[in-house]
Amino acid sequence: MAGQDPSASGAAKDMVTFRGHAQVRSMHPTTIELTTEEDLTENGDCIIGVGASKGCAGLDGRVKEMLRRSGSKVTIRLIVGGESFEVRARGDPRLELSDPHDMVVRRSDFVSDRTLALGADAAARNIPRKMVSLLKDPGTTGRLEIEVA
Repeated sequence: MAGQDPSASGAAKDMVTFRGHAQVRSMHPTTIELTTEEDLTENGDCIIGVGASKGCAGLDGRVKEMLRRSGSKVTIRLIVGGESFEVRARGDPRLELSDPHDMVVRRSDFVSDRTLALGADAAARNIPRKMVSLLKDPGTTGRLEIEVA
């Protein structure tokens, strides 16, 4: 509606695009990671995509502000091909959100400059294997949608 404040809905949103990589394994039990880097080794078993359009530092200012609110609820949607996977997590006042290359969703309460959200209800190993198969193709593109309320 014209003249209506878009922040009135109470939610802030951002989106990150990325590509698959032949080394995507998506087996990590506690984290999910995206990186702007192009390379991925077998050790990166939490990384689900490379060539991301931004790291934590590049997130929308309102999203960062809301992620740093105590009790904020974070919904992360991973969309690849016709597949979709949703993760619920929370924000925290300790979040730095300053890494220019990486974005990590964590089940734990560990905070670093790469941490996007904490207390996630899923990790890389929970992503459906059909989606992981798509992410093993470097020609696959994906989208990570972030909504914070």
